[in-house]
Amino acid sequence: MRRYEIRDDQWEKIKDLLPPERKPQGGRPPKDHRHMLNAMLWIARTGAPWRDLPEYYGSWSSVYSRFRRWQIAGIWDKILEHVSIEPDWESVMIDATIVRVHQHGSGAKEGLKQAIGRSRGGLTTKIHAVVDALGNPLRFKLTGGQCHGSVTGYEMLKQMDLTKKQVLADRAYDTYQILHLLEQQSATPVIPSKKNRRKPRKWDKEIYKERHLIECFFNKVKHYRRLATRFDKLASSFKAFLTLASIMVWLA
Repeated sequence: MRRYEIRDDQWEKIKDLLPPERKPQGGRPPKDHRHMLNAMLWIARTGAPWRDLPEYYGSWSSVYSRFRRWQIAGIWDKILEHVSIEPDWESVMIDATIVRVHQHGSGAKEGLKQAIGRSRGGLTTKIHAVVDALGNPLRFKLTGGQCHGSVTGYEMLKQMDLTKKQVLADRAYDTYQILHLLEQQSATPVIPSKKNRRKPRKWDKEIYKERHLIECFFNKVKHYRRLATRFDKLASSFKAFLTLASIMVWLA
C-alpha cells in the first residue's frame, strides 16, 4: 500500500456509500473508486496542484471530475454522516482556526461568497468546528477570516440539541447570547469569563482541560496540506477536502 492510501478496514466501512462504478448505459470501464479515492487523498495530503498528480493514479482531470461530482452530489456529506453516527455526547466543544489563502486561491468571482476575508494575516478563511467529547468532528462552517467566532458559533450551536450537555469553549465565546442559549437548553457552559466581566462566572477548570481535543482535531486536519493552506478558489471545493479529512479522522 502506498503512502496516504486508505486501509482495507477503512475502505470496507465506506465503499457501499459510493455510487455504482458502472454506468447503466455501458461505455469504457472507469477507474475503480478506491483507486480514485487514493488519488484524492494524495492531493489532500500533499497539497499539490491537480495537474501534478502522479501518472500512477491516471488522468488528473478524471480524478478531479469525480471529486467534483461527488461533492455536488453530496457524497462526501453522506459518508461523513454515516461514519459519525455514534458520537460521544458527554460534551461538545467549539472553536475556530484560521487558514491563510494562497494567491492561487484568490480571484474567484463573488469572492465574498467564497469564505475569504481580510484579517490581520491578510486573505484568510476561518474554519468553525464543533467536536464531540473525543474530539471527533460533528459539524463545521467556513467564513472569511474577519468573522468573529462567537457569532458563527452561536448560529452553529443554535442548530444542535445541547440538552444537559457540557459545552466547552474559550473565552471568545463568553457572550450573553451563547450563555442564554445554553441556559435555555439546560446545558452547562465550561467557558472562562472574559477579563472585562464585572462579575466573573464560575467554571470547571478540570473539565476545561479537555478542550485541547478540538485543537487536536484542527491539528489532524491540517496534516492535510490542502487544508493547512487554502489553494482552492471555491469554498465548496475547500469544504469538500475538509469533509474528506474529517471522514478520515473518524475512520482512524
